[in-house]
Amino acid sequence: MAELSQIKIQDIPDMFVPMMSELVRVEQFTEKEKLFEIKLPGGRDLGHKPGQFVEVSILGIGEAPISISSSPTKKGTFDLVVREVGNVTRALHQLEAGATVGIRGPYGNGFDMASFKGKDLLIIGGGIGLVPLRSVINYAIDRRSEFGGVTVLYGTRNPSEILFKDELAKWQDLKDVDFRMTVDRGDAGWKGNVGVITTLLPPLKLNLDKTAAIVCGPPVMYKFAIMSLQSKQIPNDQVWLSLERRMKCGLGKCGHCQMNHLYVCQDGPVFNYAQILDVMEAI
Repeated sequence: MAELSQIKIQDIPDMFVPMMSELVRVEQFTEKEKLFEIKLPGGRDLGHKPGQFVEVSILGIGEAPISISSSPTKKGTFDLVVREVGNVTRALHQLEAGATVGIRGPYGNGFDMASFKGKDLLIIGGGIGLVPLRSVINYAIDRRSEFGGVTVLYGTRNPSEILFKDELAKWQDLKDVDFRMTVDRGDAGWKGNVGVITTLLPPLKLNLDKTAAIVCGPPVMYKFAIMSLQSKQIPNDQVWLSLERRMKCGLGKCGHCQMNHLYVCQDGPVFNYAQILDVMEAI
């Protein structure tokens, strides 16, 4: 084994080396979340699948795994939506357009969109869980002829936490997408549905033979979303979950995201529910 002093940067696989990339747009979404549009060196495409993530590094601070929010059909740049929760995300929130960050990836097991061709998509996003699901939704919209029905259910705790407001209005206006939204608690200006996200499921008429259910949200949501899908007779192997939590290195080396024999950053973050049904730490 080579001594560390003998290892040269050109000998390190690209997946280990951050690409110094430009923030071309920064937009405040909510009190806690911002959107960052990022351009890789030379404007090359990231080459990701919906559901994958990147490691974002800020020199002198550290790095953090962040879900990719834009579809692979978007060329030249990609989007991240970041909640301010720690040192790295706090430092990222202080940057403006024109700043430089390190990007490595994409990593993880994303949604296999090719396997969903011809199927009806039922996409269920709770809170910040809409961030990675936006990649799935826009992919399906951009390649609409490849899929059957597309139904999107989105829920937040209150109206002030709603993400992508302008984009949601466009989804609402699409004739070939069934978009439904709810909040746990309304306010004086809220005119929409009030209730947890699972209250949107009972009225749906689903084709059990061809529906793929895709779920991402806070941990507490998964149990109840799965119970609601089971009440609609959706088989476990037709449910996909994004378990993007506890990840750190992105390479399966630190063990931070290990669930029994699985590593979320490598085997996931996207899992078929039947695959993790008996993994105690998963749900």
